[in-house]
Amino acid sequence: MYLEYFNIVICFSVSMVISSLLIIISYVLAPKKRYNEKLSAYECGFDPVDGTRGTFEVHFYIVGILFLIFDVEIAYLFPWVIGINSLPLSSYISMYIFLFLLTVGFIFEWKKGALNWANFVKLSD
Repeated sequence: MYLEYFNIVICFSVSMVISSLLIIISYVLAPKKRYNEKLSAYECGFDPVDGTRGTFEVHFYIVGILFLIFDVEIAYLFPWVIGINSLPLSSYISMYIFLFLLTVGFIFEWKKGALNWANFVKLSD
């Protein structure tokens, strides 16, 4: 009965061994020297070895919400479009309500300046 799962167990075991070996090899062979390029601020403008309780700019959260809006929209729209021919009227109404709410969120993001490039240039200065 459990013989059917033997191939899955072997595949899982081999992948665990390979991934463990790669992690161990990279830890042993990776250079441990700290240099200025590695310690410099990257993308977000914060010191990488600073405390973890620092504050973030509000723009990072706004951009995060913007990505979340588009990801959720695609995650729900794709299956809906695939089965659009066999869906009842209630699913059309619920999807239009969902799209309306996402549009309201997008307009909120737009009004807050999440799509304005000048806000991001200001962060990097």
